[in-house]
Amino acid sequence: MTLGEQVLKVRSKNAGPFWVTIDVFCGSAEVYGRMTRQIQTEQVARLFDTPLQLVKRFDIADLHVIKFSIPRPVVQGSRWDRDMHGAQWACLLEELDLDESPLCA
Repeated sequence: MTLGEQVLKVRSKNAGPFWVTIDVFCGSAEVYGRMTRQIQTEQVARLFDTPLQLVKRFDIADLHVIKFSIPRPVVQGSRWDRDMHGAQWACLLEELDLDESPLCA
């Protein structure tokens, strides 16, 4: 089962010219609790080919949201930037296979 099938919404956007932020909207306290245990920051770092120490994770219990901030591989708006608004990053996280999570095995 994928992350996108378990949560209300996954959204990504710019967090300045050097970072992208990805929000996982869980929709309820139950789903939020399950996802905070199931989504490993190491998995996210591997998915985006980013060193673990550069991935920032924020668990926001009051909003039932898990937020990841990741450095962009290129500066926003540079000629090598293929996603100026950072909107496509969410698709990758939505497809994260939760059945492969260490807590599901």
